[in-house]
Amino acid sequence: MRSNKFSSGSRQVLKTTDMSIIRISFLMLFVGVVLSSCYYDKEELLYGAPVPCTDTTGTISYAAKVVPILQANCYGCHSGSAPSGGQAMGTYTADKTMAQNGKLLGVISHATGFSPMPKGGSKLSNCNIAVVRKWIESGAPNN
Repeated sequence: MRSNKFSSGSRQVLKTTDMSIIRISFLMLFVGVVLSSCYYDKEELLYGAPVPCTDTTGTISYAAKVVPILQANCYGCHSGSAPSGGQAMGTYTADKTMAQNGKLLGVISHATGFSPMPKGGSKLSNCNIAVVRKWIESGAPNN
């Protein structure tokens, strides 16, 4: 008889322990879901309102607008005695050639059929791409 009471008591302890484990598991799951679902998606409040691209108004100057973009993103790999991919840049003539054959805009805008550039870096901003695009569309002048 005593063994039955002991067994019954053991079962009760096991049931209580099992219930505690289940409660804790559900609590952890609930907390995990709540924490992972909380985010703040008001981008304009987090990062400020998008700044309009004013660099594309008027005439685009190769020296003042395009060269700084290319220096920051292209010339590091595509200039010197052994330019990456055999594509030399860094002079007006070389840059204009790339602009006129469509490669420059294709690679910086990550267009289909072109190797996205800068390689290993993030895509240029839409504003910088718009500046280069407008310069190309205006005949890629040396100004």
